[in-house]
Amino acid sequence: MNSTALPNVEGGLFDAHLHIIAPGFPLIPNQGYTPDHFTVDDYLARARPLGITGGAVVSGSFQGFDQTYLLDALARLGPSFVGVTQLPADTPDAVILDLDSKGVRAVRFNLQRGGSEDVSQLERMALRVHELCSWHVELYVANRHLAGLRALLARLPKVSVDHLGLTAEGFDDLLWLVERGIKVKATGFGRCDFDVAEALRRIDAVNPEALMFGTDLPCTRAPRAFSSDDLHLALAATTKGASGVLRSNALKYYLPTGHSRSGGMQ
Repeated sequence: MNSTALPNVEGGLFDAHLHIIAPGFPLIPNQGYTPDHFTVDDYLARARPLGITGGAVVSGSFQGFDQTYLLDALARLGPSFVGVTQLPADTPDAVILDLDSKGVRAVRFNLQRGGSEDVSQLERMALRVHELCSWHVELYVANRHLAGLRALLARLPKVSVDHLGLTAEGFDDLLWLVERGIKVKATGFGRCDFDVAEALRRIDAVNPEALMFGTDLPCTRAPRAFSSDDLHLALAATTKGASGVLRSNALKYYLPTGHSRSGGMQ
């Protein structure tokens, strides 16, 4: 599908989930896997034709607690991009505040593949970073594991779940959380074991501000990589229109009033 058929959103699309894997920065093999490089230039070559003008760079399992790659990527991408990092629980407040000043806006817990802090630290860290600088927590977790986390997640101030939660098993638990304000990344469609269009419709019906579209580029280990058709799949399943799922839902979440970065894609 060519770019002339892509949705036109005032201000451009916000890519709520992308990875940068640049040479010269530490990589940790995860479950025997080390990703290929995917630089800022590689990303921009894919993003610009889609009309993307901002987004969230997310730390992967293979990047562990390294912040150097993330800060370099944010500096190169410009102020319309923010970061989602992984941090050990004993990270000093001063370090978190410094990361915040450089555009980091969330901490990730990777329950699916590891590489992040243990889930036992989730509540303490979620409350701490939110009180300190209004960050939220992002979870890479399968829906089938949500039942034991529902009560905890529902009482946290701000939470999002990656890739529609991956599994049909436990999807009702995800919807229960959406009713209570949890956000959901409309990303990684090729990773899901269910009808994505139907899942998007069900989430949107519960809360039309819950879904945040992302490309998941470069789609490491995904059975199916991102396609521009995925933009239309997300748009067709939602009631708020392109500006919601493709931009404003994520902007309100990542760049709330009084805690924003100015400028556009370089």
